[in-house]
Amino acid sequence: MKKLLMISVAALMTTTGAFAQTTVTTTGRGLTAAVQIEPQYRTRIHSYVTEHRIRPVETRERIVVGSPVPRDVELEAVPTEWGPSLTHYRYIYSGERVMLVDPESRMVIQEVD
Repeated sequence: MKKLLMISVAALMTTTGAFAQTTVTTTGRGLTAAVQIEPQYRTRIHSYVTEHRIRPVETRERIVVGSPVPRDVELEAVPTEWGPSLTHYRYIYSGERVMLVDPESRMVIQEVD
């Protein structure tokens, strides 16, 4: 009985670790999805920010992937030329970095490099 319990616990721990490794991004809708940005759209995003002279937001804390954007920071609508898969999201420009944000949870889901 003790051996069966130990095997069950070991199996549970192994499967839990596997699930944690496969999660990429959790959006505000509770869905797990990876945001794929094609290289040509990455170029368009950086060109857009440069050409439109988007002013970076300034916050006391550094904004990183997985953290929420402070409520006082205005989220910008993603232009359609950034690609159809991104129009659901909003963005901020912070510290010379474009960050995609889930508008419902205000979580940063990806930094566009």
